[in-house]
Amino acid sequence: MKLVFATHNPGKVREMRALLAGLPIEVLSATEAGVHEEAAETGATFEENAEIKARHTLFFHDRLKEDYWAFADDSGFSIDALGGRPGVHSARWAGEGATDEAIVAHTLSELGRMGTDDRRACHQTSLVLLAPDGRRWAAYGETRGRIAIAAAGTPRPKLPYDVIFIPEGFDRTYAELDDAVKNGLSSRAKAFSKLRDTLISVLPIDRVE
Repeated sequence: MKLVFATHNPGKVREMRALLAGLPIEVLSATEAGVHEEAAETGATFEENAEIKARHTLFFHDRLKEDYWAFADDSGFSIDALGGRPGVHSARWAGEGATDEAIVAHTLSELGRMGTDDRRACHQTSLVLLAPDGRRWAAYGETRGRIAIAAAGTPRPKLPYDVIFIPEGFDRTYAELDDAVKNGLSSRAKAFSKLRDTLISVLPIDRVE
């Protein structure tokens, strides 16, 4: 099985390959599969955006008559005191093209303006898997926590909220945790784990190691 992950992020692809180790599946990034054009994320929910990206990838290969499976994820942070914002706009709510630093500053400023001690937040990830015959599966993962008073830790590229999100049960931000710890409790890891269970359930049993 060829499974295209609708992402150009090599770190995400490595994570997925490690998770699916032992299964008869070749995981390809969008770049490796020849899908270079980005899909417009116009959905109102994380799941809708994930499906848009997965269908964009599947449509590309359908035109080439390739028998690929495709999946995509979409994630963000919802802050209770901000009525669930930024949600699906997590990457853009500080303005199109905003730097990671600008996103962090805007988030802390918006929360500060509320004049509340409530800093509860949730890291959410939705994932959609599509088979070439039209079958569809969705998975969801979430990690509850809170927004820190100030940024702390070493930033990871394109993951601005890592420096201000403190997962439940910890007193350090994502950015202060090492990769193994963070990846084990993140909402994306939880959704990806459900994807593995789904793939095992649809693959012939004698092909699963």
